[in-house]
Amino acid sequence: MTLQEYMAARQKDVDAALSRWVPPETENPSAIHRAMRYSLFAGGKRIRPLLAITAAEAVSDAPSGVADAACALELIHTYSLIHDDLPALDNDDLRRGRPTCHKVFGDALAILAGDALLTLAFEVLAKLERTSADRRIDLVRELATASGTVGGMIGGQVNDIEGEGKIPTAALLESIHRAKTGALLRCSVRFGAIYAGADTAQLAALTEFGEHVGLAFQIVDDVLDVEQTSERLGKTAGKDAAQKKVTFPAVYGIQRSRAMAEQERLAAHQALNVFGHRANRLREMADLVVRRSV
Repeated sequence: MTLQEYMAARQKDVDAALSRWVPPETENPSAIHRAMRYSLFAGGKRIRPLLAITAAEAVSDAPSGVADAACALELIHTYSLIHDDLPALDNDDLRRGRPTCHKVFGDALAILAGDALLTLAFEVLAKLERTSADRRIDLVRELATASGTVGGMIGGQVNDIEGEGKIPTAALLESIHRAKTGALLRCSVRFGAIYAGADTAQLAALTEFGEHVGLAFQIVDDVLDVEQTSERLGKTAGKDAAQKKVTFPAVYGIQRSRAMAEQERLAAHQALNVFGHRANRLREMADLVVRRSV
């Protein structure tokens, strides 16, 4: 099975799990469920849940129910995109190739749709039937920490907002992206490892892998914002420069940023040595993150 075939199959599993957990559009109050589903099923690549599933498979053969746990990551990610696009934050009109949630449903419903997806993520974890209570607690702790203010996604978002217009430095860049993007990507890999019952050495190795992949992802994302068109990206290109954000190209330039992403890819591969061939899919995922064009 090629990587593309593998990803398509796992994406189908994740989408099926998401569809089971998110109320149908006809469920009262229907407006909020339409808004949630509009953003959630807008064609995202599902990188975060796929990383969780692939990490779980590196630890244990096809752990049962992992797609349900992994979909919590996509719920958090989509909530963050809805809120990021709001006029008070990035004020964007395009996401995943279609009008952003607030452009279709209005600011109020977009805010509530994000809130609802965030809340649902932890309901999903609390209700996992095939996982012990202790492991469910570990998953909740992991996701809450990665999404929070101290070294987590929200903290990174705050640093990003406050960094707009400031002189782009390596230290400021690090404080933003290790948290804003890197925390949830690292969490995704750890999430799958925890779900599958990884031992201490396995969890440490996958944590290191997640750190390198998370950083590589953000570097490439910043570069693509400069190099690609809005049509290719499915979101507004050039927004980082227009808003004077602190990005890798702003600090290091395009060529060095690309070289840094490649260094992170190689380091990610190296981190997986303890798994041998069982981590081949994770290595392919790291390659995809760095070599993608959208």
